[in-house]
Amino acid sequence: MEFVLYLLLGACAGVLAGLFGVGGGIIIVPVLVFSFTLQGFDASVLTHLAVGTSLATIVFTSINAIREHHRKGAVQWPIFVWMTLGILVGAGIGAKTASAIQGPMLQKIIGVFALVIAAQMALDLKPKASRSIPGKPGLTAAGSVIGWASAIFGIGGGSLTVPFLTWRSLPMQQAVATSSACGFPIAVASALSFIWLGWHDPHLPAHSLGFVYLPALLGIALTSMFFARFGARLAHKLSPRLLKRLFAALLFCVGLSFLL
Repeated sequence: MEFVLYLLLGACAGVLAGLFGVGGGIIIVPVLVFSFTLQGFDASVLTHLAVGTSLATIVFTSINAIREHHRKGAVQWPIFVWMTLGILVGAGIGAKTASAIQGPMLQKIIGVFALVIAAQMALDLKPKASRSIPGKPGLTAAGSVIGWASAIFGIGGGSLTVPFLTWRSLPMQQAVATSSACGFPIAVASALSFIWLGWHDPHLPAHSLGFVYLPALLGIALTSMFFARFGARLAHKLSPRLLKRLFAALLFCVGLSFLL
């Protein structure tokens, strides 16, 4: 029965990712926390398990997005390369940071992040382009910060990378495409770190690979890749403004539930 839930979660996360241009992690993590709680997983590991599993699913969902953006020539690979150097370091440190935070506190941190993203989407807050793309050291430094935060929140980093690149005067289409590409190394480095950090934890449930719960990973990955394409097509038929506000309302409820 739980596997059916994971299939449905993957479908929902894929549709939302396609609709709103954000990684499914912002939805996957809260639902997995609730699911793992109902399944009776140990409270000391269930939040870390949700974050690690979310990051592992992004490894699979990001592949299709990268291929599509690359086919259209929108990925700025030089930017990707230098940001990835920082991402690999930051993601490992972020996973270590998350593992050091107790589960309930980590939930509150994720709740605050969900509220911030909800406000950004509801008010359509976007940074104004004011500066040019930084040099190699600047891109690497930015990548390290984004990788660190993404590992803590269990996301692919799109909600951080896109605003940064548009602020640095990169056209939106290229910013989204390059952000999608950056999501892959974020997910790989973070997921591997969560696997390693949770490897010997005695409180993990069966079928776990460190802080990655394999049944959830399989179920979500199977459906999210397909439904992301469906969500992208649907986005062209519905009002983007209304969709953003609805999604913001959903995130607001998620954030409040984590805090209260």
